[in-house]
Amino acid sequence: MKLKISRPVRQRRCDPQPTNRTNSMPPKTIIFLFDVDNTLLDSDRITADLRRHLQHEVGPERAQHYWTFFEQLRAELGYADYLGALQRYRREYPRDPRLLTVSKFLINYPFANRLYPNALDAIDHVKQWGLAVILSDGDVVFQPRKVERSGLFEAVDSHALIYVHKEMELDDVAQRYPADHYVMVDDKLRILAAMKKIWGRRLTTVFPRQGRYAQDPQAIATYPAADLTIERIGDLVNYPLPALLGTANSTPAI
Repeated sequence: MKLKISRPVRQRRCDPQPTNRTNSMPPKTIIFLFDVDNTLLDSDRITADLRRHLQHEVGPERAQHYWTFFEQLRAELGYADYLGALQRYRREYPRDPRLLTVSKFLINYPFANRLYPNALDAIDHVKQWGLAVILSDGDVVFQPRKVERSGLFEAVDSHALIYVHKEMELDDVAQRYPADHYVMVDDKLRILAAMKKIWGRRLTTVFPRQGRYAQDPQAIATYPAADLTIERIGDLVNYPLPALLGTANSTPAI
């Protein structure tokens, strides 16, 4: 199952480094793929805001029930389903009028205020060399809502793909956005490792160490390191194209 909210177009061909007449490299099409949660958008803060709102509206006991449903759905689906957990909460407490305030909180949340610093600059930086595309996991309502209301949909010129498990849909990604090389920016080493296993040298993996998953010692010890590790998504603006493609030392140009 997948949700596509994109308009794939013919890709611009980009030369990753200066050429001359005697020693030139063939131009490449490059696609830059960006995860959303804890990569461009501070989802940990969104979750913390929702926790506070739930505590205030329904009390600590019922708030905990919501998070129990949330974790059950995450285990079943493989992604965070905030609205699905709210539906399960409703089945448990069908007469709780405070449910509507929680729903309104989620739908009208100001996601643009939770973009990481310079996240949009990072997207603009790579667009000089190729298309930037959102590649995310999530449900069919709330995740597109986040992408649109945060300004990310506009930032990538409407190029966005949302799947249930994006690392299992790379054939579809490549069909919709064919390229010689891909760069994937994601806060989860598990996802980066899975994509690298499939695409190999066609893919450069970039790991911004943001959010709770990126700081998980077990995940860091379990999965191989990314091709490039940065502390914040905004740091991406300091890297020239050869560094992003792995064809040069990955030292940022500051």
